Amino acid sequence: MANAAAPATRTGRRYPEVVLGIFGIYSVTLGLFMLLAPGTFYDTIGAFGTRNDHYIFDNASFELPLGLMMLAALKWPRWRVPTLAFATAHWALHSLSHLIDTNHAAGSWVGWLEAGGLVLTTVLLAIALRTSMSDDKVGEP
Repeated sequence: MANAAAPATRTGRRYPEVVLGIFGIYSVTLGLFMLLAPGTFYDTIGAFGTRNDHYIFDNASFELPLGLMMLAALKWPRWRVPTLAFATAHWALHSLSHLIDTNHAAGSWVGWLEAGGLVLTTVLLAIALRTSMSDDKVGEP
């Protein structure tokens, strides 16, 4: 019976790694996109309110290091819980922002779609965080 549970446990332990990898690559890519092409970023994704390149760069200076931290947590397992806690908090607050302001320039349906995607990804991060916290407890004496 112990052997039957082992594959599920291994799969569960891999989930945070997959989430860190995907979200890390996403955040690095998004941060670079904001830094290198703020106008295109605004026109395609960030068309809320008036364009402000300074704020776009400010967000890039947050998003890029977050992505790098998530990728670093793949190499250094002790970073996983704090990194996932920070990323989950970031995504949750970002979700709240999009739930409050759905006035995307392409239409409110786009704003609601973005809000829904952010809520879903916050849940995925929270599951990875919970799994990582459980994995840490398994190794405790």
